Parts: sequence; structure tokens; C-alpha cells
Amino acid sequence: MSGRLKLRRGVVVGEAPLTVEIDGEQRQAWADTALLGEMREGDEVVVNVEALDLGLGSGGFDVVHVNLTRGLKGGGPPADEHVTKLNYTSIQHAVDPAELPVRFIRSGAVKGAPEAARAAIAVLVLPLHGHLAPAAWAVARAAPGAKVGYVQTGGGALPGSLSRDVTELRKRGLLCGHLTAGPAYGGEQEAISTLGALDAAVHELGWDAVLVGPGPGIVGSETRLGHGGIAALESAHASLALGLPTLLSPRLSGADPRERHRPVSHHTLTVLELLLAPVEVPVPAGSQVAIETLGDALGERHGLREVPADLEGYAAAGLPAKTMGRTLEQDPLFFAAPLAAGAALRGKG
Repeated sequence: MSGRLKLRRGVVVGEAPLTVEIDGEQRQAWADTALLGEMREGDEVVVNVEALDLGLGSGGFDVVHVNLTRGLKGGGPPADEHVTKLNYTSIQHAVDPAELPVRFIRSGAVKGAPEAARAAIAVLVLPLHGHLAPAAWAVARAAPGAKVGYVQTGGGALPGSLSRDVTELRKRGLLCGHLTAGPAYGGEQEAISTLGALDAAVHELGWDAVLVGPGPGIVGSETRLGHGGIAALESAHASLALGLPTLLSPRLSGADPRERHRPVSHHTLTVLELLLAPVEVPVPAGSQVAIETLGDALGERHGLREVPADLEGYAAAGLPAKTMGRTLEQDPLFFAAPLAAGAALRGKG
């Protein structure tokens, strides 16, 4: 049973970074300005204080729910389609979905599409957001000029505007687009489902490859199935259903303090066990313990491929190189996994 929203009134006392004063206490906050509009000092706001009160890691800040001073006159012209994201919640809003009516299977418009898709695009499934920047950089190094887009799914943060990594990758031209699918919202384009997002990437957007995975942070309950990493299973199945070459970036670590995430995370092992069809799993060359662990898990169902990971090149690129408080130097295996996976996308599309 879900609890009631933990909402409190506050006043904006700082804009960069956003700071809200509640009952005399100044607290770090974040506002989705695409939905709520700008925040200025002196604005009266209502914030959700749950995450900061719980002391969450990547989500440890208050979230503005509404700006009472200037946020009640929002909304633009109606969307062309009668489709909403976050539907039946207090922050539902209209979107124009990337899925086009011509793509309805019942119309016959996509008959034979899996064969055409197989020759056009490849998909790399990411286990968590920390793999996005290394994978995108590695693809760009391995296949210069390739159009690589990012499909953000559920499993982590839902707002597309929350990711600093996406902003930096788009600025550098390492991502050609950002599509938010399912419950995720606020990307450059919206899709109702992950399947629809991948179909749009194939038939409408002209991407050469897709990186698909959750936004920042990840939901977890320390159980086998109750965590955001299980979104990788759903993403892989969507890709496989469309007949796309599908690779899975494994979550590896040599320094995570939690044994269940070393050297191969139980998130990855569970997904590999539950997949209904084979995928390719690139693994950093030379990571012998991880290779042996994955080899046992893959059996004869999935393919394991050793790929060199350019850790030095990535470290020099100035892209995000820290995960859960650990630097690239402290946990090179974590970063080597998406670097190898990104490099493995070369020639797959």
C-alpha cells in the first residue's frame, strides 16, 4: 500500500542551485521546469520532501510539485494526439507520441518489418544510467559518424530533463536524440512504449544504433526481481521482438561493497536467466573473473564476446567517470563493461 504524498510549502531562496526554505530550513531541491515553469527567488512552492527525508542517494533532494506564484497558468496549445504521459496523476500532460498510426500492425504497414529492421539498426541494452556515457563514447570511437540515440525507460528517474549526462552527450554530438518511453517523460520525443520507441528509431528517426536503459538512479529492494534493473529484460524483449540485433551491457564491478554486485551483478545474471531468446553479451577483454562468471551464466543460450575497453581514452575525454561515489580509478571494471559493449556495436547495424 502506498503512502500519502509528503508535501510541504516552501519559498525559493536560491536559484543555482535551487534551494527551498521550509520551516526555517534551507533544503536542496529540483524542479522540472519543462513541466512547472521557471523558479525564481521568492516564489512560493509546494515540494515533495520524501526523498531528502529518507536520505536517498542519487535522489536525495526535494522535488517541486507546483509553483504557486507563477506556475498556475501553464499549458500551451493542445497536442495533436489525445495521449497523456503520467496519466491519471496530478502531473499528467499531453504529448505527441513518436508512434505513428501507420505503424499499426493490423494495417499491414509493418508486415516484414523485422527483416528490414535487422539490416538497419542495432540495440544495446544498458543495465543502469551510469553505462550511458561510456557506451555512447565508445560507439562514437568505433563507428565515427554513426547516429546513436538514447531511449530512456522506467527503472530509474523518469524525467528526461534530470540527466546531466544526456545534456553533455547531446552537446558533444555523441547522441543524436533522446526519446523517453513508457513512464519516462520529457525527452526530445515521447513514446508510449519501449517497443514503440524502438520501432520509431528504426522507421522514422533514421538512427543507426540505440542505447536503451533507465534514467539516473535505480529503484531497488535487495530482492531478485524487485529492482529497476529488471527493465533491461523488458527492453531486450522489445528489441528481440522487432528482430533487431540485441546486445546486453553487463553490470560489472570489482569494488562495489555489496557482494551481490561483484564481479557480475545479480541484476545482469537474473536478466540473462529470464530472457526468452539469445542476446550477445560483450565483456571487457582480460577481465577473467567476470568472463568466467558470465560464461557460467550464459551457457549455450547467449553469446559472450571479449572486446577491448579503452579506459585511458575515456578517462581523458572528460565525460562522467564516477559511479555511486567510486571513480574510474577505483572501479575500472564498472566502466570497462559499457566501453566494451559500446565498441561491440560497430558493424552490428
